[in-house]
Amino acid sequence: MKAAYLMMVCTVLVLLVAKPQVTMAVTCSPVQLSACVSAITSSTPPSQLCCSKIKEQKPCLCAYLKNPNLKKFVDSPNARKVANTCKTPYPKC
Repeated sequence: MKAAYLMMVCTVLVLLVAKPQVTMAVTCSPVQLSACVSAITSSTPPSQLCCSKIKEQKPCLCAYLKNPNLKKFVDSPNARKVANTCKTPYPKC
């Protein structure tokens, strides 16, 4: 009985001390990448805003690549350069 009680108290303490991991869902919106248009369509370096948006939208890039209207934008050589500059690995879909 004491062992079960001690185990329960230890479990509660671990749950109270452990940091809960909060996962935020990403809303896929290609408009969020508008900050990167100049970097992708010309040779200007990406801004910090562009890099943060690419990192934020990274889980969505494969879906964008499947969209014929977005693929030419996301799959361009300059888009790959921007992703590398922003230290965001290009997705393997």
